[in-house]
Amino acid sequence: MSTTATGPAPAQATSQIAPTGALDRYFHVTERGSTIGREVRGGFVTFFTMAYILVLNPIILSGPDSTGAYLGGGTDGPNMTAVAAGTALVAGIVTILMGVWSRFPLALAAGLGLNSMVAYTIVQIPGMTWADGMGIIVLEGVVVFLLVVTGLRQAIFNAVPQMLRTAISVGIGLFVALIGMVNAGLIRPGNGTILGFASSGSIDSIPLAIFIFGVILAALLMVKNVRGGILIAILATTVISVIAESTLHLGSYAQYDEAGNAIEPNLSGWQSVPALNGSPIQIPDFSTLGEFSITGPFQHAGVIAVVVLAFSALLADFFDTMGTMVAVGSEGGLLDKDGNPLGSQEILLVDALGAIGGGMGGVSSNTCFVESASGVADGARTGLSSVVTGILFLLSTFLAPVVSLVPAEAAAPALVVVGFLMMQQVVEIDWNDMPLAIPAFLTIILMPFGYSITVGIGVGFMFYSIMQLLRGKAATVHPLMWGVSGMFLIYFLIGPIRTILGI
Repeated sequence: MSTTATGPAPAQATSQIAPTGALDRYFHVTERGSTIGREVRGGFVTFFTMAYILVLNPIILSGPDSTGAYLGGGTDGPNMTAVAAGTALVAGIVTILMGVWSRFPLALAAGLGLNSMVAYTIVQIPGMTWADGMGIIVLEGVVVFLLVVTGLRQAIFNAVPQMLRTAISVGIGLFVALIGMVNAGLIRPGNGTILGFASSGSIDSIPLAIFIFGVILAALLMVKNVRGGILIAILATTVISVIAESTLHLGSYAQYDEAGNAIEPNLSGWQSVPALNGSPIQIPDFSTLGEFSITGPFQHAGVIAVVVLAFSALLADFFDTMGTMVAVGSEGGLLDKDGNPLGSQEILLVDALGAIGGGMGGVSSNTCFVESASGVADGARTGLSSVVTGILFLLSTFLAPVVSLVPAEAAAPALVVVGFLMMQQVVEIDWNDMPLAIPAFLTIILMPFGYSITVGIGVGFMFYSIMQLLRGKAATVHPLMWGVSGMFLIYFLIGPIRTILGI
């Protein structure tokens, strides 16, 4: 692994063909066995599988804070267009920075889970405003940045046993596949069960049938080794979706009354409607930019509350990225001989800057998206693909209506296929080594079942440490693993801690 100014070393399986130009040399495109065309294509794939965040983040951040004010200004209603524009702008900038600096195929955007924490917990504390909530995110990002530059974040990563790293990749694969199926509506809350298949246990809607067609097409193209198969599947499924909506007018799955309250869903509708409303070009509203306050949280919530809330956000951000970069690196053969992602220090630095930038942009912490693995699965191997993804995010600040043409049902098949590819690594786990296999198993299953990368990593780390302690082999556990396990114990008890502290 290299952290010098020349950028990370090429992947283990490198090409002997000479680079064809400055762009090729800078990003190590040929060295990593890729081509510029493949990187561009992978960037498009990653963008389309992440584009849902441009719709979802504004929805999550659309409610009022404890004072009744909305993000982006005003008290009359949510400023959805401003949040969408800010989301795209910050994602574009930090993703391009990731590509140029780390030269690793990772894209960033507003992190799910972290945005929910801001919207449903932090800004609902009496007196807390949206600016205060984003200020806590900025503080969390600064702490993460300091952990990176001091080497502590990398040291913690190096302390994790290799088998647990593999389990993280496999667990993320299952999690990604579940995200895809949930986004498409194939998996929903069941009738009397926690989860169910489709809305009634059968394929009873055209959007769902189109999603299944997309999975079959993506899988077939992958089996046939068709270059750009995942992107072809996304585009083909999008075209079919647009035609279906324009002729059948199926509408949206989610339905609301005049007061904005959710009512009985339209079971035959789309998770996101593939239709163009009005002009394909819009002037972006960046009124969320700069909506943060560093001193406000301390004034309105107190020092203890700020520390507890920032710690919760920090731990989620810290380990989500660690798991994501391992998973993407494993998928693309971009790990060094010790199993570390190439240029991991640069990756972690940009991720920390993403948290700071997301808070300063008023759109919540930006973090590495595991959907980046879809671009890698389609051939991307360098940061050039991230630059392409970032440019598309920037363009989407003006072309949001065009981006919305790609429904969740068309992008989700890529996530299911990527889940399969990442699941293949499960054979690298020695299931007969029980003290490691059991924590690995818990890591794998709790990512999809807990719907959180952080939860899977946390339980796996804690169980591994406890198992070694009970076996009388506590000395074999790296001291940093003990420290992280202790932090996760606090993280999992954060609810009672907040209750005791009255937060």
